[in-house]
Formats: sequence, C-alpha cells, structure tokens
Amino acid sequence: MTTPAVPPARTHRPRTPDALAALAGLAAGAVTVGAGALVAIVTGPSTDPLVAVGAAFVDATPAWLKDAAVRAFGTADKLVLGIGEALVLAGLAAVAGVAARRRWPVGAVLVVALGGVAALAATLRPDAGTLAPAPAVVGTVAGLWTLSTLVGRLPPPPSRVDARTDADAVLPRPSPDRRAFLRLTALASVLGVAAAVAGRVAATGARGAQAARSALRLPAAARPAPTPPPDVQVEGVGPWVTPPADFYRIDTALVVPQVDPSGWRLRVRGLVEQEVVLTWDELLASELVEAWVTLACVSNAVGGDLVGNQRWLGLPVREVLARAVPTADADMVLSRSVDGFTASTPLEALTDGRDALLAVAMGGAPLPPEHGFPVRMVVPGLYGYVSATKWVTELEVTRFDRVSAYWTQRGWSERGPVKTQSRIELPRRGADITAGEVVVAGTAWAQHRGVERVQVRVDDGPWQDADLAADGGVDAWRQWRWTWPDATPGDHVLAVRAWDPEGPQTGVPAGVVPDGATGYDTLDVTVA
Repeated sequence: MTTPAVPPARTHRPRTPDALAALAGLAAGAVTVGAGALVAIVTGPSTDPLVAVGAAFVDATPAWLKDAAVRAFGTADKLVLGIGEALVLAGLAAVAGVAARRRWPVGAVLVVALGGVAALAATLRPDAGTLAPAPAVVGTVAGLWTLSTLVGRLPPPPSRVDARTDADAVLPRPSPDRRAFLRLTALASVLGVAAAVAGRVAATGARGAQAARSALRLPAAARPAPTPPPDVQVEGVGPWVTPPADFYRIDTALVVPQVDPSGWRLRVRGLVEQEVVLTWDELLASELVEAWVTLACVSNAVGGDLVGNQRWLGLPVREVLARAVPTADADMVLSRSVDGFTASTPLEALTDGRDALLAVAMGGAPLPPEHGFPVRMVVPGLYGYVSATKWVTELEVTRFDRVSAYWTQRGWSERGPVKTQSRIELPRRGADITAGEVVVAGTAWAQHRGVERVQVRVDDGPWQDADLAADGGVDAWRQWRWTWPDATPGDHVLAVRAWDPEGPQTGVPAGVVPDGATGYDTLDVTVA
C-alpha cells in the first residue's frame, strides 16, 4: 500500500495588521504638524500649516455656510473648525500610513500632496512673505522621514499574486518587534503633539505684544463718556455693560494676531490729497474720546446674543481722515487688518459726527488681544462686518464701485446698517410660570437712532407699551420691562417689538444673509 506523499509544511508568514501602518501614519502626521508649527514661530502664526489650511477654508466659505456655522456653534465656530480639521488630517494620515506599507510611492505622494496644499494655502494668505511655505515644506520632509522609518519596520503585505518559489515559501520571515514599533510610534506622536502645542503657545503669547499691553498706561480721555444713569439696568436682564470676557467674538482669525504696538502704523491712502501715517505714540498723544457703543454681528439671529455694549476709548476716525483730505468722489473707506481682512465702511458714517473710533481700550482697559489690541475700529450703527475691523493697519479711501471687501465678495451686502431689534430675556426659556402677574423684560437696540418705544404682545392680542429703562445714549442699547397682569393657565406666545424715530421694527421674518435678520423675537410659555 502506498502512503500518499505529504507536501512540506509551509511556514506561516505573519501578517502585520493595517492598524499598525495606520498608527505609523498618525505618528507621521503629528510630526508633520509639530515641525510646521515650530517653524511657524519664526515665519509667523498664519504660516502654520493647520492655520493656513483652516484660514483658506474660512476664506472659501460662502455666506450661507458661515451663517449656518455661527447659528449652530456661535462663538465656538473656530474651535469646531479646528477639531474638524484635526479629524480630517488624522484620517488622511492613517490612510497614508496604510498606503505606504502596501506601496511606498502611493503613501509618499499623498503626504507630499497634503504638504503642497498647506504650502499653497500659506503662500496665498494676504500677509504671506517669502518664507510662508517653509513650515509646510519642513513639516512634509519631517513627516516623510518619520513615515519611512516606521513603515520600514513593518514587513510588506502579501502580494496579490504569490510568485514565490517553494524554496522561498518555506524560508521564515522575520516578524517585527511590535513593542519596539509601538514605543517608537508613541514617541514620535508625543514629540509631534508637543511641538505643535509649543508652536501654538508661542504664536498666541508673543512676548512683545503681551508685555506692551501689560505695561500700557492709558491716557485720560479728553472727552470722557457720560456716567450712565443708575436705572439703565432692569432687574433680571443681562448686564447693561457687557464684560469684555463675555463680549461676543466673531472674526476670521484662527490665531489671534499678536501686534507689538511699538511697531504699529496706520496708513491712510487712496483717494486723498495726502497720505497719512499714524504711529502708536501719535495716536496715544491725540485727544482721545470715550463713548458708549453697542456692537452687533450681522450673523445675530432674531433674539440672539451676538451683540454687546461697552465703553470704548479712541481717536475719532474723522480726525485722521481730515488730515488726509478725501477727494470729492470718494464714498467708502476700506479698512484692512494685519491679517488681510477688509471691511467696507461708508465714508459718511466715519465723518458725520458720530463716535466712529480708532479704539485702543474697552471698559477702561487696553483692548484684549482677541478684540483687536492694539487698535480696532468701532462704528456706531453699522454691523461689525462692514466696520469693526480688528488689528487695523490701513484705511484706503476709495469707492464702492471700485473695491469689494472680504464679506461683500462672499455674498453679503456692501453696506450694513444695523436693523432695529429687540429680544425677550425674562421669563427665561423653559422657566416655570404661575398664573397671575408675570414680569416680561429684555433689551432693544437701534444704534445711532435710539430706541423710543418697546411693545409686548400676548398671543394675537393688542400691542402693550413696556416701561423703558433710562437712556444710556443714542448709540447704546436700552432695556425694558412690562408686567403681564393676568397670565392665564395654558400655552401662550409672547412677542416684542421696538420703535426707533422712524417707526416700529419690521415683523417680516428674514435670515441674516445678506444684511441682517428681521422679525419679532417670540417666546412660547406655558402658564401653570
């Protein structure tokens, strides 16, 4: 009887999971980001690869998407963008790791492509210098080296078509030391993240700007703001003076610019008889004035909180423009930020006597960096997107039919007068309400026109006049209070409207695009 021949046993070739290759990609991505962030300490925060790509995304954002982001996330929109960008990068880095293990050229090309996108984004920034792409280039090289080193410790995957000879098949393949691989991968990841954090901290904590702000002693105002009457505040309503820490912040800067005031200059050019350059020392030596001004964001929905009131100190813009002498055909001033942001402000709004300021302080203290230190614009009666340029460095006197500003190019109107609005703050949404007498209160604003009347309506009943708190100035908001004398059990709808000198605010609902929301703020309540 013949015994069948038993073929020689093949030695199992250990397979390295793609998960390890993905980890290698993530570590390489961390090194890429970290190396780029360290180089950006020298080349400038806006050249950081993550910042440059994120800023490019913001610049490409259409008006409807920007509105949706602000509506969904409010002042946390930048944080959400950063988290989303990090997650996308992590996913692409993992894919690059897997691709590099299978076919190195494919993974390498993906890494280089991502670096190229970051380099291009940095190069196209308005404030880009010759070294703008350097962080992305250095980061890409560091990432490629890291990826090559880590993937090189992993055996290649089996070929789709096994062309090995039997002799080759029985030869054992060395298996990777997974513990050593994981230790090396973890080390690369930690170093990359640490470098990224160090770079970001250095970018947001420039010593010159911070030291100058801490040492700044503000000059006394040549015209102090009037002390507001004691009864501007209605009990239970938000503070009439918005604390700087609570003041809304909506802008396009992913990293707050750190501007050393000693090198700050404001250039006034364009359709003027003579160009003017204003230095920081000259600004502080000027006759500064104080004013109570309420600022509002065009993205503020009806009843929203993207609005705040503060005491600002600064130099009237009209005095600087008077030195330059705008020509007769000019009708707009294009203000430009240190990071390239622009806003189109009607020339008339800067020269008609209102307290349009080159502000250096809010609430009696130097501007916080996130609110424009050392200098920002404050213009009563206009939405911030056409007036409130932070970190301002240039005023170009021009015409609306010649130049478009940042948000105008993205679908918003070129002129942005603030619309008269009001909101209900009491009762709180979701509060338990007992039948009988109920206090209804809130805030209204009509900057540079003034709030003259506020009315409240219950369900479809008649409009009832509310009591107005004291007037803190034509450019500041105004609080109000109304007593609902006989709230009956059941579901009800409260509505509010404010009046300016031209009449009541419109109740026609409209979204924030292209020039601000309209409609009545309403509150659904259940009376027990």
